[in-house]
Amino acid sequence: MTTSLSEYLSEAIAVLERAMAQSLEQPMGAAVDIIVGALSAGHPLLVAGNGGSASDAMHIAGELVGRYKRERRGLNAIALSANPAVLTAWANDYDYETVFSRQVEAYGRPGGVFLGISTSGNSRNVIAALKSARDMKMTTIGLTGEGGGKMAAFCDILLPVPSRDTPRIQEGHVCLYHFLCDQVERRLAG
Repeated sequence: MTTSLSEYLSEAIAVLERAMAQSLEQPMGAAVDIIVGALSAGHPLLVAGNGGSASDAMHIAGELVGRYKRERRGLNAIALSANPAVLTAWANDYDYETVFSRQVEAYGRPGGVFLGISTSGNSRNVIAALKSARDMKMTTIGLTGEGGGKMAAFCDILLPVPSRDTPRIQEGHVCLYHFLCDQVERRLAG
């Protein structure tokens, strides 16, 4: 159990070092290429997750619609966790497991991208959305913890943080998606 800030930060650094060692360069490069291509063609980037991952989805959309570091046009990124009326109406009238797949159906387009975030890789509603996105001929990207969980089977590109500890995975996710936003913005702002 962590007893000091130094130990806590050391644990976080160790996860990031393992992420560097497992070489996420190729899948991250592929994710950037796919997202840049989709956004350049006017296709959407849809992002979804639950709890802290829902906040991450909104953070990503905020960076891309607004700006990360550079002045540029707004990008077509939508966080599927950001509309409480849609979330609560659909979950109440139907079920929570399809709350994201229904929005993929509404906002998704062939050639678009769906980015699913789940620390375990086993969130049923994110998996359902990945399946819907694939059915619509969208590229699917997963941001998960170690191994990718059940999501791995439905992701064209998988970005797993090498940990099974939720806070460590979330810390790794922030680094990965900040890099993703930076690279997408660099390519589209130029």
